[in-house]
Formats: sequence, C-alpha cells, structure tokens
Amino acid sequence: MDTSLPAAAADALGALPNWDLSDLYPGPDSAELRTDLEHAERDARAFSQRYEGRLKGLSGADLARAVAEYEQIDETMSRIMSYAGLIYAGDRSDPENGRFYQSMQEKVTSISVHLLFFTLEINRLDDAELEAKLSVPDLARYASWLRDTRLYRPHQLSDELEKLLHEKYVSGRASWTRLFDETLSALRFPIGGKELTSAEALNLLSNPDPAKRKEAALALGDVLGKNLRLFAHIMNTIVKDKEIEDKWRHYAQPWSSRHLANQVEDEVVDALVEAVRSSYPDLSHRYYALKAKWFGQEKLDYWDRNAPLPDDDDRVIPWDQARELVLDSYGRFSPQLADLGRTFFEKPWIDVPPRPGKDPGAFAHPTVPSAHPYLLLNYMGRTRDVMTLAHELGHGVHQVLAGKQGHLQSSTPLTLAETASVFGEMLTFRGLLERTTDPKRRKALLAGKVEDMLNTVVRQIAFYEFERRVHTERREGELSAERLCQIWMDVQTESLGPAFRFEDSYKPYWTYVGHFVHVPFYVYAYAFGDCLVNSLYAAYEEAARHNGTDAFARKYLEMLSAAGTLHHKELLAPFGLDLSDPAFWQKGLGVVRGFIDELERLE
Repeated sequence: MDTSLPAAAADALGALPNWDLSDLYPGPDSAELRTDLEHAERDARAFSQRYEGRLKGLSGADLARAVAEYEQIDETMSRIMSYAGLIYAGDRSDPENGRFYQSMQEKVTSISVHLLFFTLEINRLDDAELEAKLSVPDLARYASWLRDTRLYRPHQLSDELEKLLHEKYVSGRASWTRLFDETLSALRFPIGGKELTSAEALNLLSNPDPAKRKEAALALGDVLGKNLRLFAHIMNTIVKDKEIEDKWRHYAQPWSSRHLANQVEDEVVDALVEAVRSSYPDLSHRYYALKAKWFGQEKLDYWDRNAPLPDDDDRVIPWDQARELVLDSYGRFSPQLADLGRTFFEKPWIDVPPRPGKDPGAFAHPTVPSAHPYLLLNYMGRTRDVMTLAHELGHGVHQVLAGKQGHLQSSTPLTLAETASVFGEMLTFRGLLERTTDPKRRKALLAGKVEDMLNTVVRQIAFYEFERRVHTERREGELSAERLCQIWMDVQTESLGPAFRFEDSYKPYWTYVGHFVHVPFYVYAYAFGDCLVNSLYAAYEEAARHNGTDAFARKYLEMLSAAGTLHHKELLAPFGLDLSDPAFWQKGLGVVRGFIDELERLE
C-alpha cells in the first residue's frame, strides 16, 4: 500500500480494515447471485402479467399486496447492483470489475423494464381514487412512497418513451459516467519519483512541506490538463443529455429536477445560495487573508489552501485512535448512536486502505435494509481523515436507522441525508477540541475546522454556481474546454477571494469533481446540511444549558429513523427550526463566523 506518507508514518496508521462483501453475495460467479437474477426476472414478468393495466380496478388491499411484491423485487435488484457497484469501487482499474458492473447493470435494467408500468399507472390514478384506497392500513404504510412517486406526475412521459429512456440509460449516461470513473482511476501523477493516484496526489495538497504541495499541485494540473479534451467532451455530453430529457419532461431549469428529488422548494435553495455568496467576504475572503498572514505572505498560492499551519505538526493519527475518538464523541451524545457505529468496526463493513484503482473519495452505501451499509474511505492519518470517518459513519448509522422504514421508504433526500454525517463531524470535532490543551494545537484544530466548513459551504456553493453556469450556457451550444476552465476560474476567484494567486495549472481542476458527472447539482446538499447542522447543534447546546440533552438525542434519533417519510418542516419542527425562515441560513453561517472571530482574537 502506497499512502504517500513516509514509511514510519504509514506504519503508524496501524492495521487498516478491508470490507467483506459476502453479506451481499459470496462472489460475482456465485450460485446465489445467479439465482437472485433468475428469480427477479421471473417475478418481474409475473408481476407485469398480473397487474399491468389493472391498477385502477384494484382494491386498497390488492394494491397494498402489489406494492409489497414490487418492493421485494426491487430490493433484490438493488442488492445485486449494490454488490456490483461496491466491487467496482474497490478497484476500477480491473477490467473484469468494470465488465461485471456493466453486465449487472444491463441485466437489472432489462428486468426492471417489466416493472416500469407500475409507478406510471400509480401516477395516472386520480387523487380521490388513491385517497380511498389509502384507507386500508396495509397500503397506508406506503403513503410516503406513494406521495414521493406522485411528485413526478407533471413530468411523466408516455409509457413507450419511459421504457425507451429506461433501456437506453445503460448505453447512454451510465456509459459516460463509467468512462469518467475509469479514466480518472487510471490516471497516474508523477510526484517524488512515484506514480500516484488522484487520491494520493490530492492528499499531498495538505502536506506540511510546501515543496511537496507545489509539486503535487503542478502534477495534478499537468495530467488533468493533458486529458482536458476528454473530460470536456464527457461533461458536454452528460449536460446535453440532461438538457434533452429535461426538455421532454418540462422541467423549468436544469436544477429543477434535483430540487424536486430533494423535496426542497426553489426559494429555500435560492435563499441558501444567496446567503452564502453574500457572505464570501466575511467568511472565506476574511479567513484566507488571515491564513496568508500566518504564512507571512500577502497572497497564498492556490496549493496552500488546505496547507496545515506553519506551527502545526499535523501528526499522524493511528486508525485505532481515530476509531475510539469518533465512537467516544458519538457516545457522549448518545450511547445508542455509538453502539450502532461500533458495529461497523466490529464487523467488516469498512474499506479503509488507499490503493491504486480504488474510488479516490469516501462514501457510505446503504445497500438494502435486509443487509447493511458499507463505508469506503482512503485513510491517511490526517485530522481531516478522522473527520471524514466521523462523516461517513454518520451516514452509516443514519442508513441503519432509516432501514426500519423498508426498502421503498428508507432513502432520504440529499439535503437531509447530510444531516447525520455533518452532525457526526461536529460531535467529533468538539470532542477532539476538548481533548486538546496546547494553544498552538487548538489553533490548528480550529483553523482546520474552519477550512473544512469553508470547503463544505463556500466551496460547494461555488461548485453549484459552476454547474448552474455550465448547464445554462450549454443550452446555447457545446462549451469548449477553455470555456469550462474559464467558468471554473471565475467561480473559484469569486468564492475564495483576493488572498490567492491562481495559475493556469489550476484551470483543469474541475475535471476531478465526480459529483458534476454522477449527480448533477448534488453539491449544494453539502452546504445545506452544514448550515442545517450548525443550527441544529446550536439547539443541542441550548438544550444542554437548560433541560439536558437526553430528550434532544431521542428526538434526533427519531428524526433519522423517519428517513424521507416526513417533509423537512415536519422533521425539524421538534427542534424549533424552519428552513423557510430567511434568518435560518444566516444563523448557520454565524457558527463559521464565530470560529473565524475566535481565530482573529487569538492573534
């Protein structure tokens, strides 16, 4: 394993766990997987023959049985795709993994064509008809899934067009996404006499040695720049593909479908974006000017954005210590939350070591409620890696709790899906800060937290603005690679401020941001979640000062367990929070301001 750390530091990490995917299937060629594929196809065909064209005449009880059958078939297919996706994420450089993932995607898509009619027919039911059927308790159990399904009624196409789009997905958008993933995973960056992956190269941007940061930054810019035409073509194609479908489905704006999927109103997102962009001078611009002063410079080079402070030893944190820190922080808030989190470490549910071909990021995959989530990280022992562990573990425990809602109702809109992860980060940061008494170390921790929050709020809103401009301009014609780079530089300069020196080598950095390709307009969910959690954590501290935190922790776990069955107004009402209040976002941003104020006082 090449972690891009000195050998002694790599040894200091300790044993890093790998996941075991056999809880899903014993192997890609296993009889269990073949049997599930066969049963899913058989059951899907039988389901279609039994129900297609007949939903309107079903009683509430019969429709409930149909939904339960649909849920079971869909969960089987989701298990198969979860397994294939996790194998692929573990090593994208192995062509056999890519072949397996593609073949599973094609087979599952072919099977799911037989189920496509179901949601289309549900959306053609009159409101009064469905309301009468919902009087049956067995169907009422699926009320939130039916509600969310029917959100798409205005954008539904004919059955034939829906089937065409569904079947063509594997040879269209999914194929371009795979090309992006495999291209990025295959790239190697020559740094320090080694050929590093993108994850290892990006990690060096937070190395204490400025020469290593510069070398890594220039290598990233050089290699990404040499592949710029391919990445630009992928981006143009995916954005155009989305524009075509959006036009047929009558979405007003390129981001409208994402807001609908997130179950959040346009005005709420607009208020968030406006609050963050108007706060750039008081947040990122102010902080990075302060950081430049700490470095004894008028301006920072762009590769110093995530550099540790000059007097920060940035010590390596062993894996065992990181695990205990996170679990202890979770446990002080809620023993139940810590117990759920501990299961991930006691069982092989986490894949941690960086390695060539592995997905360079971090994620928590919920798989299906009949199994359990898996976490992927690239742990290199930095404080930021500990925060990433806390973040992904938050997702994991949320997914376990939400699984009680069943397969169809266990997912959470992206905006609320970040709540548990960011809250877990905040708990861990507070725990780490309380353990640290050395003034220089506390300053470094506080600065690191501010930078993480700026990366989550300011940087992600800048990403969102990049996407908005790209998708809007693409409607007028294909964008050149140079134009994509110019838009990138414009939003980066606006968001990060005058404290930075940007070079041409930074222009192609947009190419490695996978969210632009995988889930367009996903990125604002991070800022949404961070500001939400800041307000939520303030409510937690208020409870701690007055009537204790037990009731708060109970309500918090109930909120996570509800998954997406409740609207954000209902979920947050018990905490006295309302996202439609214009002051809400400023309250969340006030936490970041407060940390920067404290750093200025330390000067």
